[in-house]
Amino acid sequence: MSRPAELDPVTFRALGTVVSVLVTEPGQRDAADAILRAELAAVDAACSRFRDDSELSRLNRAGGRVVPISRYFAEALAVALTAAQATDGDVDPTCGRSLIAIGYDRDFDELRRDAPSEPSAGRLTITGTPAAGWWMVELDRRRCTARVPPGVLLDLGATAKALAADRAAVRIAEALGCGVLVNLGGDVRVTGPPPEGGWRIGIADDLAPEDAPEAAALAQTIVITDGGIATSSPKVRSWRRGAASLHHIIAPETGLPAQTCWRTASVAAASCVDANAASTAAVIRDERAPGWLAALHLPARLVRHDGTVVIVADWPAQDRRPVGEIGFLA
Repeated sequence: MSRPAELDPVTFRALGTVVSVLVTEPGQRDAADAILRAELAAVDAACSRFRDDSELSRLNRAGGRVVPISRYFAEALAVALTAAQATDGDVDPTCGRSLIAIGYDRDFDELRRDAPSEPSAGRLTITGTPAAGWWMVELDRRRCTARVPPGVLLDLGATAKALAADRAAVRIAEALGCGVLVNLGGDVRVTGPPPEGGWRIGIADDLAPEDAPEAAALAQTIVITDGGIATSSPKVRSWRRGAASLHHIIAPETGLPAQTCWRTASVAAASCVDANAASTAAVIRDERAPGWLAALHLPARLVRHDGTVVIVADWPAQDRRPVGEIGFLA
């Protein structure tokens, strides 16, 4: 896709996805890149479920003991618990055992490499492990301590990446004094003075795990000047076990991948964290999602598996702008 040369992004892979940063001052690209990479290193060290030395792994292994934690991890855990409460438990950080039980027990890039290319002929029964319940997590932000009951495993994948997008964008804008867009695999945050005409965000409906974002077929362009956008989909982080097709969006009450009418759910909000929590909950809420999002006045674009599009709140109607004009993917 084409874009002005002076607004070319820095793009690389991290956290099992494609990440990009774009700034309105071309001379600040390297500095923005450095800040983003530092933020991604920090969130990985604090929140990765796949690193034995991460703070999350240490808390999961603590056997119910109170554990001292960093301010960064305390913020990430607080964000996860706030998202759980705001979504009535749909986005639950205590789903670690649920994800392991369905085979998501390693970094997604590794999981995808190891997955068979064709469905197995054998029948495999997938048994769900319901989430323990977010209210069981004890967090003391003033003392920077946390505790989870024995046997409870946390996974912050639903919110930690979005938090990193928010934090990185704000840090870059404050440090460099320019407009910035950070995109972490569809978790997008923009802040600071936007480019003329705003940031144009491309929305894709059919992005699959093996697709490169820049090659995706884009369905719509929207323009934002501040805030966050997130798209959740059962299609992107999906894999097979036997004949079963699985994905990473867990219904907490069953511990199994959510059965949903939505192929994608895109939501705009004041922050990427809010957008991500709402888009994830929308997938889980199935047919109840449009009414819930409308009651919260959150603009959203929901796409059914047959391609039918449902627009909520102030999300713009379908545009007819040429695909070549599109800037970034959400």
